[in-house]
Amino acid sequence: MARRKNPPPEDANDPIVAIAGSVAHKAESSKDHGSSIFQLIICVGGIYASFLTWALLQERITTTPYGADKKIFRSPLVLNTVQSLFAALTGYAYFSYSSSPGQPSHVFPNFSISLRLLLVALTQSLASPFGYASLQHIDYITYILAKSCKLLPVMFLHITIFRRRYPLYKYAVVFLVTAGVAVFTLYPAHPKKIKKSASSNGEKKFYGMLLLGVNLLFDGLTNTIQDDIFSRTPKGAVSGPQMMTALNTISSVLTIGFLLLNPWSTELNDALAFVKEHPKVGMDIMGFAVCGGLGQVFIFHTLSSFGSLVLVTVTVTRKMLSMIFSVVAFGHSLSSMQWLGVGLVFGGIGAEAEMKRQSEATKKMTKQNGHTKKE
Repeated sequence: MARRKNPPPEDANDPIVAIAGSVAHKAESSKDHGSSIFQLIICVGGIYASFLTWALLQERITTTPYGADKKIFRSPLVLNTVQSLFAALTGYAYFSYSSSPGQPSHVFPNFSISLRLLLVALTQSLASPFGYASLQHIDYITYILAKSCKLLPVMFLHITIFRRRYPLYKYAVVFLVTAGVAVFTLYPAHPKKIKKSASSNGEKKFYGMLLLGVNLLFDGLTNTIQDDIFSRTPKGAVSGPQMMTALNTISSVLTIGFLLLNPWSTELNDALAFVKEHPKVGMDIMGFAVCGGLGQVFIFHTLSSFGSLVLVTVTVTRKMLSMIFSVVAFGHSLSSMQWLGVGLVFGGIGAEAEMKRQSEATKKMTKQNGHTKKE
């Protein structure tokens, strides 16, 4: 006897039920979209709050005098060590929280990747002292502006070492950014006051830009090695939280080793004596480290959830706001030509981000069309 099939539910073909199901689906999609927007707002707000405060504290610690004796904190490796230690702890907490139960929980994936991470940490550790040393010869706004030009050293290294070619618009961006930095540097505010000591001021600024150039070159090496890690390793082999934890752990070991084992350096003792004499700088350093560690978490989460284009847009606008905050908080004065230089730099960076967005949109559309043809 043939087994009788169960009839469909009476309301299966009911148009009201179908409409209700459609509404429920749309409501669920709307809820997911709303959740995504809320998450993006949290990420962007976190990056702005963390790094705007971080930049203000960085300028205060490295360029402003403390106490009645008007001394300036001159221990960049100690500053870096405190930040990398806190970032390593924050990164590990983030890594543990974001890892799925089935995923491996070790921070260092394998020897080959760990060796490359060591190189990244080494170039980062070498870059920082040059950057902080440059602040003794140039102002903080010039420092931020030049640090926004990381495309220059990356392209320079890729062209000279790897013989890589770039699209024409990249060279146009480099020209705009270089012109912007040049205009900003060559047309300072209050030129009449500066003419009296133009020669010594010019030499000082040149030396500061030279130190900053070395810093940017190490930044370029750092980015190049990071690109190599992601291109050579399988997708998902190294997560953002994993890299954050590993890099900051290695950086901490390197800088602590140098501070403790280098017989010619008194930086650690000098820093401890300075903090003992001026406790306020200790609070500023801790705030700087906390903001840096939390900011890195927001950056990695934004990158993994919303992609590099969103992150680039957020970081570029954040640097612009940092410059404005620096002008307001520390009384910097910019000439109209310097504002033009700022516009050229961020205009070039913004144009690059837009061209990248269009390129990725074209690639995505081509890929979708390819899938459609196969079907």
